Amino acid sequence: MTEKTVKEVEVKPVAKLEEEGDIAADYLEALLDIADLDGDIDIDVENNRASVAIVGAKLDNLVGRDGEVLDALQELTRLAVQSSTGDRSRLMLDISGYRENRRTDLKALADEKAAEAKASGAPIKLAPMNAFERKIVHDRIQDLGLSSESEGEDPNRFVVIFPN
Repeated sequence: MTEKTVKEVEVKPVAKLEEEGDIAADYLEALLDIADLDGDIDIDVENNRASVAIVGAKLDNLVGRDGEVLDALQELTRLAVQSSTGDRSRLMLDISGYRENRRTDLKALADEKAAEAKASGAPIKLAPMNAFERKIVHDRIQDLGLSSESEGEDPNRFVVIFPN
């Protein structure tokens, strides 16, 4: 038997992912009502996962510093979906475009640090990041033809970019 080096991700039918999005939207709508916050909820399916976005004014408190509150809300929403469906959810939550803006910033950082690694010939260590952020950096580094690895333990896990 061979050891698996890459996590296998279950491919769920689109209808199942749409159901996860609906459950998440109901949960988040109730949360917004309790907090007396206005926001519109958009549901989508992308990259084999339900994607839910809350858009509206005055939602910065739901994002928090460095997205910490957003990450917590995402986990709570995933638990609500799991409680309802019995299945683990990989749902992605975004609030006021925070994750999309972060994705753009991280790709620019990866471009900059990849150039630095090429120029210096030395590995470049980045600041600690959550799994979502590390994945964006790894994907971008791979697109640029370099290699990268995650090192350390959460919450201090970070990306190292290697020159080729």
